[in-house]
Amino acid sequence: MRASVARRVAIPTMPASPPAIPAGGRIQDLSGATMGTTWSCRFVGSSASAQTLRRTIPLALDRVIAQMSPWEDQSDTSRFNRLPLNQWQDLPRELGQVMAGALRIAQESGGAYDPTMGALIDLWGFGPSGPRTAPPPPEEIARLHQACGWRQLEFDASTRRLRRDDRGPVDLCGIAKGFAVDLVAETLRELGIHNALVEIGGELRGHGVKPDGSPWWVEIDRPAEAAAVVAAEPMLVALHDLAIATSGCERGFAHGAQHFSHTLDPRTGRPIANGMVTATVLHRSCMEADAYATALMVLGPDAGTDFAVKHKLAAMIRFRSGDAITERTTPALDAMLA
Repeated sequence: MRASVARRVAIPTMPASPPAIPAGGRIQDLSGATMGTTWSCRFVGSSASAQTLRRTIPLALDRVIAQMSPWEDQSDTSRFNRLPLNQWQDLPRELGQVMAGALRIAQESGGAYDPTMGALIDLWGFGPSGPRTAPPPPEEIARLHQACGWRQLEFDASTRRLRRDDRGPVDLCGIAKGFAVDLVAETLRELGIHNALVEIGGELRGHGVKPDGSPWWVEIDRPAEAAAVVAAEPMLVALHDLAIATSGCERGFAHGAQHFSHTLDPRTGRPIANGMVTATVLHRSCMEADAYATALMVLGPDAGTDFAVKHKLAAMIRFRSGDAITERTTPALDAMLA
C-alpha cells in the first residue's frame, strides 16, 4: 500500500454559484503551440464546440502575438519601438488593455515590474537576438539601462495612444502570456462555455467545475529542491474564477560558478541575485498575476512579502535561506486554506 501524500488545499471564496453543467457534457481537451511554449484547454462541452475552439483559440492567440511579440518585426509593439521619440501610436484594444495594466503595476511596484526592459532583456540573451553564455560588458549594461524606465511612456487611455521620450524599447513578455490566458478564457465565455481550465506555459485560469461537480484542481509549482522547502507539502488550489502564475529562476545561463537568471532587476539592469526561487500569485486576472509574480521576484523576500501583503495579493514566495529554501504565504492565501 502506498502512503498518502499530505497536501494543503486552497479554496477561494466563490463570487457566485458555478454555472450549470450542460446536459451530457464531458471534458474536451485541446492543445497547441504558441509564444514559444504550449497552450492547453480543458472544457466541459460537446465535440462540436471542440471543433469551433480548434479554430477560435489559435486566432485569439495570434492576435496577441501580432500585437505584443518582440520577435515579430511587424507586431504593434515592434513598430512602436521603431517610432521616433514623442510620436504617438494608436494601439489596438488588447494591447491598450495590457499597456494600461503594465503601467499601473509598474507604478505600484516602484518599477520592480517595468515594460521598457526590452533592450536589456535582449542584451542578456533572453530576447530576439538569442542566448548568450557570458555576461555582457558592464559599459553596455550601463548604456542601455540609462535609456530604460517606465516613466518614459505616456499612455492616453481615452484615445488608446502611446508615446515615449527615451529609447528603452517596450517588452511585454512579463505580462502578455497572462493576458493571453485571460483572452482565451473570455473567448470561451463569449461562446457560452463556462466550465473550463485554460493554460499557457504553466499559467492557468479556471472557471466553473468539472462534470462531476469537482473544481479544476492545480498544484502550485515547486522548485526542484522541494525536499528542502519549509512546509513542503504540495498545495492544491481550486481555480474557481481564479488564475495562477508563477515566476522563477529556472531559466537563465551559467557562467563559471554563477547562474544568471532571466529575471532582470529594472533598478540595476542585471539579473536578480536576491535569493528568490519562485513567486506565485493567485488573482482573478492572469495578466495581473503574471506581472505581480515578476515584481515579487525582483523585490525579493522581505520587500516582496510586504508588497504582496499591502496589495492584498494571495501569494507564495520561496527563497533561499542558508542551505534550505524557505516558504512564505500571505494572509490572503492563508485565508483560502481549508
